[in-house]
Amino acid sequence: MTRLGWSILAIILLATIGFLSLVSFGGASREPALVTGEPRDELPPSEAPGAPERLLVPVAGVPRTALSDDYEQERGGGTRTHRAIDIMAPQGTIVRAAAPGRIEKLFLSHDGGLTIYQRSLDRRTLYYYAHLLGYRRGLSEGQAVRAGEPIAAVGATGNADAAAPHLHFAVNRVAPGDRWWQGQPVNPYPLLAGSRTSR
Repeated sequence: MTRLGWSILAIILLATIGFLSLVSFGGASREPALVTGEPRDELPPSEAPGAPERLLVPVAGVPRTALSDDYEQERGGGTRTHRAIDIMAPQGTIVRAAAPGRIEKLFLSHDGGLTIYQRSLDRRTLYYYAHLLGYRRGLSEGQAVRAGEPIAAVGATGNADAAAPHLHFAVNRVAPGDRWWQGQPVNPYPLLAGSRTSR
């Protein structure tokens, strides 16, 4: 092969490696571009487990006053309702656990993109985080998380508008034996906006 041929091959190889480094392969854990924060060693007494109705705003730096109740908004041209709220934030902003619990499922969804399903400590509530840029390094199914602990980063994966990155956050009440995709939707807005002061 000529010197020109080797040069072209090297450029193609470098371009391929660069492209693959930008691609997320679904459920694989990877470290997102978290802007601030680390997991806390201890929870302040006001955030101790046992108050599942008192949720933290799951996007770092977003005050409760910035939240909008778009739970009942129409989606899909009026074919369905939202059944969640969207929390707008720059891509890469930390997504943190809204309550203590356990990571139930890391899932790549067509509509939701990279998602996390987290079950509450009492196993009666599922928290759903969607359109994520990526997961925190080392996050895995079955892992316990504290309220406020960084778990991912805001993105625009799935059917989200790339020009409007946000966290799609939903809450479902579940019965014993319900799986991660089941449950009855609950409006998360009053659980977030009506509870304790955001950090």
